[in-house]
Amino acid sequence: MRAESNESLDVLSVFLTGIPGLEAQHGWLSIPFFTMYVVAIVGNSLIMAAVHVDTALHEPMYLFLSMLAVTEVGVSVSTLPTVMGILWFDARQIDFDGCLAQMFFIHAFSGMESGVLLAMSYDRFVAIYNPLRYTAILTLSRIICMGLGITLKSVMFMAPLPILLKQLPYCHVNVLSHSYCLHSDLIQLPCADTKLNSILGLSIVLATFGLDSLLIVVSYVLILYTVLGIASGEGRRKALNTCVSHICAVLLYYVPMIGVSVMHRAAKHASPLVHTLMSSIYLFVPPVLNPIIYSVKTKPIRQGIFNLFSCKRKWL
Repeated sequence: MRAESNESLDVLSVFLTGIPGLEAQHGWLSIPFFTMYVVAIVGNSLIMAAVHVDTALHEPMYLFLSMLAVTEVGVSVSTLPTVMGILWFDARQIDFDGCLAQMFFIHAFSGMESGVLLAMSYDRFVAIYNPLRYTAILTLSRIICMGLGITLKSVMFMAPLPILLKQLPYCHVNVLSHSYCLHSDLIQLPCADTKLNSILGLSIVLATFGLDSLLIVVSYVLILYTVLGIASGEGRRKALNTCVSHICAVLLYYVPMIGVSVMHRAAKHASPLVHTLMSSIYLFVPPVLNPIIYSVKTKPIRQGIFNLFSCKRKWL
C-alpha cells in the first residue's frame, strides 16, 4: 500500500509479516503458538489467583511474583490478536492507530517486567542481608508504591513513542517484519527524518532495560558478598537456593533481549526467519517458562495452586 505524504493517518494501514518462508505451514504452526499462549495466560493467572486467595502467600516475594505474572499476561495478550490472526486467518492488515496501541502495550508491559525483576532482586537482597527485618522493610504499602512506581515509569517512558510516530508523514510501502508492531520496525516506515525517534528509543532502552539490568547485577554482587559471609555451608546453600527461580527469570528475560539486539546490529543480512524466531523467543518464552519454573521450584506456590483446585472441588 502507498500513502501520500500528507494523507490522513485515519486511513493509513500497515501490513504485518507472518513467519518468513513458512507461510504454507501457518495452520500447523498455529498449534504450538496457541499452546504457548494458553500456558502463559493460564499459568500466570493461576499464580495471581493463588497469591490473591492464599493468605500464606501475602509475603513480599510472592506479591512481587504476582506482579511479574501480571506483566507477562499483559505481554501475551498484547501480541495474541495479531499473531493468531495471521496464523489462523492470514489477517495481515492492521489499522495504524491499532498498531501504535499494540506497540505501546508491548513495550510498556516489557518495561514493567524489567522493573519488577529489579524489585525482585532487591527483595532477595533484603531477605538475605537482613532477614529479621525483611517484612518490616518490605511492608505492603511500600510494595504497592513500588508497583505503582514501576507502572508509572513505564507508561511515562513509552507514551511519547506512539505520539511522535503519529506526527510523521508516511509515503512508503507500510510492511512490518513481524507479526506484531514494535517501535524498531515502525520507525523504518516514515518518509521523514526519524533521528529524534531513534534517539528517544535508545534513551528509553538505556534508562529502563539498561539501568535495570545493571542494578540487578549490583544486587546479586551484594547478595553473593552477603552469602559468602555466612559461616554455615548449609546456610549459604539455602540462601542461594531462594534466588534460583529469580535468576532463571532474569536470564530468560535478558538473554533473548540481548540476542535480538545483537542480531539486529551484527547479523542484519541473516535470514528473516532467524530474526523472527529470536524476537518470538524474547516475547513468548519467558511468559511460558516462568510460571512453570516458579511452580516447580517454589513449594508454597505449588501448594497455593493446589489449594485453588481443592477449594473449587469443595465448592462444586
